[in-house]
Amino acid sequence: MKFITIIIFIVSFITAVEAKQKDRAYFAGGCFWCMEEAFEKLSGVEDVISGYSGGTTENPTYREVTYGKTGHFEVVEIVYDKEIISFKELLNTFWKNIDPFDPYGQFCDKGYSYRSVAFYQNNKEKKLIENSVKELEKEFNKKIVTYIRSFEKFYKAEVYHQDFYVKKFQRYLEYKTACRREEILNNIWNL
Repeated sequence: MKFITIIIFIVSFITAVEAKQKDRAYFAGGCFWCMEEAFEKLSGVEDVISGYSGGTTENPTYREVTYGKTGHFEVVEIVYDKEIISFKELLNTFWKNIDPFDPYGQFCDKGYSYRSVAFYQNNKEKKLIENSVKELEKEFNKKIVTYIRSFEKFYKAEVYHQDFYVKKFQRYLEYKTACRREEILNNIWNL
C-alpha cells in the first residue's frame, strides 16, 4: 500500500511541476536591451532574458557573437503565461519593435548578429509567423527580410546585459535615442 501511495505522490508532483512550467518564445530584434524593454511591459510576460541563439558555438560570449563567426543572433527569451498572452500577441509586439525590411541589422546596429529573427518551436508557431509575414508583405507591398528559424538552443547573455535598460537607464536612453529607434519605428508602424 505504501508503494502505491508513493507512486501516486510522484505522479501528482510531476503533474504539478509540468502544469507550472511556462511557455517561452524567442525573438531577435537587434539590440536585446531594447527588445527586453518592449516585452517586459506586456501583461502575461513574466520574464525576458537577453541571450544568444541560432548559431553553432556553445556558450558564446557577447564579443564572440558580435565580432566572431558564431552564427548566433542577439535574442530574447520571453517567459510568458499563455492564459494571459498568446504567442500571436507576442509576435505582433515583435513586429512593432523591429524594422522587418532591413537586411543589414537593426537601426544603428549592423551585422549578422543584429538581424531580425522570429524563432518557432512547433508547426503552429511556424504557421503564425509565416502568415504574419504574408500579411505584412501585402500591407506594405515590400519584402520582409526577417529570418524565420527553428529554435534549437538559447544561451543566456552575461549578467551585465540583463535588465540593462533598467540598471543603466541613462546610458540606455542615450544609445536608443542615438540609434533613432523610436523615430524609425514610428515611421514604419505609425505608432
